Amino acid sequence: MKLSKIAKILTCCFDKADREISGMNALKDATADEVSFVANAKYVKDIQDTKAAAVIVPESLVGYIPDGCVPLIVKNSYWSMAVLSKYFAPDIEDKKLPNAQIGEGSKISSKAEIANGAKIGKKCIILAHVYIGTNAVIGDNTIIYPSVTVYRDCVIGNDCIIHSNTAIGADGFGFATNSLGEHKKIYQNGNVIIEDDVEIGSNVSIDRAVFGSTLLKKGVRIDNLVQIGHNCIIGEYSVFVSQSGSAGSTKLGRNVVVGGQAAFAGHLEIASFSTFAARSGITHNIKESGKTYGGFPLLEQRQWLKLQAKIARLFKRY
Repeated sequence: MKLSKIAKILTCCFDKADREISGMNALKDATADEVSFVANAKYVKDIQDTKAAAVIVPESLVGYIPDGCVPLIVKNSYWSMAVLSKYFAPDIEDKKLPNAQIGEGSKISSKAEIANGAKIGKKCIILAHVYIGTNAVIGDNTIIYPSVTVYRDCVIGNDCIIHSNTAIGADGFGFATNSLGEHKKIYQNGNVIIEDDVEIGSNVSIDRAVFGSTLLKKGVRIDNLVQIGHNCIIGEYSVFVSQSGSAGSTKLGRNVVVGGQAAFAGHLEIASFSTFAARSGITHNIKESGKTYGGFPLLEQRQWLKLQAKIARLFKRY
């Protein structure tokens, strides 16, 4: 899409040389033919370092836009990003693509549906009522149990197991809100990448990224009824127990263990080899590796247990 057309969609002034824009991306990742956005002054450094062709920006932050990058000045940049995201959303299916490629030795149920452009590796087992979307890729020796949905563009590695009723690549929970309290959907135009030797239980939801990828690294184990938000990165060999989950854009190091009903707030960074007891509420970054935490507000598990014992004694006195 031409940059001039984007400016027209966003109803902002445009008097620069026109150019072709291929898509949208985050400030840090945007290339010279992509458009990005900024809605918060805390991302000033990212604005100054961006390689984006243009940035959707409120007037208060225009001064930070680097030379050669076109400012698209709007009143509410987050809302405008949501408006524009729809125009770069791909079709749900693309019938013009070639038929799916099925690897040697793979067994596909006659009741499964594989969309055009999908690729299935060797010696896979795809059972009844599975849906594999456009341009999705499944590696070798992977088993997908009944009623799993793999949305378009998602990638699943070798030797993975995905149990019934799990959804890989549904839209993340993203929307902008204006001054009237109205909501505008942010189209999630990224994907999900699942590396090799990952097992995912039943009724799990792993949301696709807004831009880029939600990533589950090698050897991850996910129990039933788990939610992984958009743009999360789950480190190698990490474990999520049933009914736990993470809000969007949180990054876990390797071998993180998450107990049942524990939950992460968004945009956190969690050190490798951290362990979180059941029902932990994690709302801040964990920088030191190898510790065990519990409770809400979060404490080291031993401290939390001592605190509960003291509270119990207080109740006995009264």
